[in-house]
Amino acid sequence: MRSQEYWRLALYAFVDQFLSGLKNTLLVFALSCAFGTLLGLLIAVLRNSTRKSVSSCMRAYTGIIRGVPELLIILLTYFGGTALLSAIAGGYIEINAFAAGVAALTVVFSGYAAEIFRGAINAVAPGQREAAAALGLSNAQIWFLIIIPQMIPIALPAFCNLCISLIKDTSLISVVGLTDVMRVAYIGAGSLRAPLPFYLAASAIYLALTSLSLLSFRLLERRYSLPAMKG
Repeated sequence: MRSQEYWRLALYAFVDQFLSGLKNTLLVFALSCAFGTLLGLLIAVLRNSTRKSVSSCMRAYTGIIRGVPELLIILLTYFGGTALLSAIAGGYIEINAFAAGVAALTVVFSGYAAEIFRGAINAVAPGQREAAAALGLSNAQIWFLIIIPQMIPIALPAFCNLCISLIKDTSLISVVGLTDVMRVAYIGAGSLRAPLPFYLAASAIYLALTSLSLLSFRLLERRYSLPAMKG
């Protein structure tokens, strides 16, 4: 039976790889969250469009995204992107795993974020919009000055939970070859035939990330809830 010193040295040898994987994990999370938030907000706004065709398309988008597993969306994005680029270039071109992962998780995140934002928008009193329109504010001003600032405290708790889920979903990108935390753990476990230490190390990293995020989001929720309570 291998000693604990062996496992310690084995894990220590993969410290640089874990740090590199952590960097990729954080980059994928940050970009997917930023792009997904903007796309989700746009979809939520379009869901409230008076044009039924636009509203129906957005409803179909969120329904499809939430009904398909995240892993399948990642695979479709990766292999579909490769097929599309290859068809355009007339030769085989493999899409970058990082780009495919960010694109896929952006789509996934936007589908869920859109529903959160839509519910928060609908929770804002309709009289607020009517009063702003009566004062002569444009539609863009009504959205950016009246509706969105009031919907943020409402959407924040569910949005924070969605961000924590996104951190864990980044581990799925390892299936297309991105060297993230999960990929490093998989390679280390296979090369040294020591799955338990490496997967425990990966679990500790993800637990640390989600715990820090949860603490940060709680502080953010408190920051936005205080003005609402005073009001």
